[in-house]
Amino acid sequence: MTAPVEPVDIGEVELEVRPVRIRWVAWGVAVFLFAFFGVGALLVFVESSGFNFRPADQIAMVVLGTILAGCALLFTRPRLRAGPGGVEVRATILTRRMPWSEVVAVSFPDGAQFARLDLPDDEYLTISALQAVDRGHAARGVTALRRLHAQYHRAGADAAGA
Repeated sequence: MTAPVEPVDIGEVELEVRPVRIRWVAWGVAVFLFAFFGVGALLVFVESSGFNFRPADQIAMVVLGTILAGCALLFTRPRLRAGPGGVEVRATILTRRMPWSEVVAVSFPDGAQFARLDLPDDEYLTISALQAVDRGHAARGVTALRRLHAQYHRAGADAAGA
């Protein structure tokens, strides 16, 4: 039986980054989907269309539009938070926290859509909050994250060596 994993406390948040463009796009898509299904629910009540739509069908269309709009809004969730104790990466659904001692490097490979945390054994964790389409915003975020990594990863190594 394995021991439960202790949650990582990242401490006081020194860096918080969220994507910019995808949030605008996600909100636009969500509004469009809700409006599309809402207007569709109003327009299907035309009796000469050859179909027999009832009020329950109209309600179902509005509910479907709401669900799809909510799914589109999942793309507004990505966030990166970092502090003295480690880093927290939240994607559309999952959130992972890890101490600086487990982070080998912060990279943004050429041609990649997202920055990433390089981990031991050639593994990596995608940081969906730092996206290539955000250009300068993403570059500033990667620079700040690299600075924190250099500061706290080195401090952790010095404390372990002492």
